[in-house]
Amino acid sequence: MPVARRPLVPPSPPRAPDNMTAIGRMSAMRASAIGTWGQRAYEEDIIRGRFFGRSSFILNTPDAIRHVLVENYENYTRTPAAIRVLRPVLGEGPLIAEGRAWKHQRRTLAPAFTPRAVMPLVPHMVAVIDETIARLAAKCAEPVDLRETMQRMTLEIAGRTMFSFGMERHGPTLRDFVMEYGARLARPHFLDLLLPLSWPTPQDLSRARFRKRWTRFIGQLMAERRAAGKNQGALPRDLFDLMGAARDPETGEAFTDEQLGDQIATMILAGHETTAIALFWSLYLLALDPASQDQLAAEVEGADVNGGLDIERLKFTRAVVDETMRLYPPAFLIARAAVAPDTIAGMPVRRNDVVLIAPWLLHRHEKLWREPNAFMPERFMSSAPPPDRFAYLPFGVGARVCIGAHFALVEATLALAKIIKAFRVELLDKAPVMPIGVVTTQPDRSPMFRIARRRGSIVWTLRQSALKVRHE
Repeated sequence: MPVARRPLVPPSPPRAPDNMTAIGRMSAMRASAIGTWGQRAYEEDIIRGRFFGRSSFILNTPDAIRHVLVENYENYTRTPAAIRVLRPVLGEGPLIAEGRAWKHQRRTLAPAFTPRAVMPLVPHMVAVIDETIARLAAKCAEPVDLRETMQRMTLEIAGRTMFSFGMERHGPTLRDFVMEYGARLARPHFLDLLLPLSWPTPQDLSRARFRKRWTRFIGQLMAERRAAGKNQGALPRDLFDLMGAARDPETGEAFTDEQLGDQIATMILAGHETTAIALFWSLYLLALDPASQDQLAAEVEGADVNGGLDIERLKFTRAVVDETMRLYPPAFLIARAAVAPDTIAGMPVRRNDVVLIAPWLLHRHEKLWREPNAFMPERFMSSAPPPDRFAYLPFGVGARVCIGAHFALVEATLALAKIIKAFRVELLDKAPVMPIGVVTTQPDRSPMFRIARRRGSIVWTLRQSALKVRHE
């Protein structure tokens, strides 16, 4: 009988002492919010604490999360610190807007992100993925930075699906904006947490200067796309067409230029960065787990239909993406502030109290998952019971669930399948890569990989592996 193999447990950062002081927690948060949580946060249902004179609640129970994000979601808004960090790059887009403005955006955007609307954009995705694979094929003899490669690939996909033109000319500028903001302005400072939004902090002044340059750049992209003219065919050719033609189904309102710019910034930034991170972590885990990598490669061979991939057959590939986002959720923290008094799980919540729902904690909680720290894609196969809808939140949940979730999953599944079909991926750097929480769940460094062309079919690869084991 075959011997069951032990699942991979990837490295993770040490947990904070449960008695960490407020000053110690603040200092740790500057480096990574993930490092501020102690063992209790992975074991208990709800943790109540104090944060700058307010009560704070970490919720790890599906019922409490359902209450905050679905049943009474209008009572919980983004915290001032989150708005300070996100507004300069996302403006008043769907991730920031509240109330009527948010509802108008959501209703207007929704038709552009249905599965049916996404399908005409898939050729853009596939073309960029194939070009990336061709460039990687020329680097089989040298170390490869797959994190940077995934960032460039998803940025190019974002550009083509948004504007129908490549990002060769604009990509370096956009990456410079992203790197500058992440390094200087995305980490909350003490005053960002302490002061109300009406009192600008020194960081806010720097963020305002950044926003002027950033919105000017987005305006240039829009002008270039408009100069290319409208599509004369029956179908829209890109998201710019879709969003420009979109109308609020209740009011008939279109987006203003300023609103359209904020939608574009949100889709390009939030879309390309989170998908790139998910793909990097997927490749990292598969490099650590060659058996799962071979299983995925075998599946992809069986999903090849007339020279293209049938995404409906990529069940294990999708399970790898899902399990990766469980272990490394791109958005590791959802922070909300109470607008009015409420009750959560029998506990009173006052106005301005902070409620934290951390997918990083929730996805590794010892009451909700078997072997929570292990990489086990089979959790998400049809033969396994599905996780509780409010215990797995890679895209959030409820009215404010990520509108681009389907787009991102199609992109990530196709990219991972095609890359692993083409190459065997190995880590050159054996030192552990640690996740850090700064806006997204990022690696603390970019390890180098070795890629090798897969020779012939996956059957050949598995046979060679078996011969190697036999000789050893």
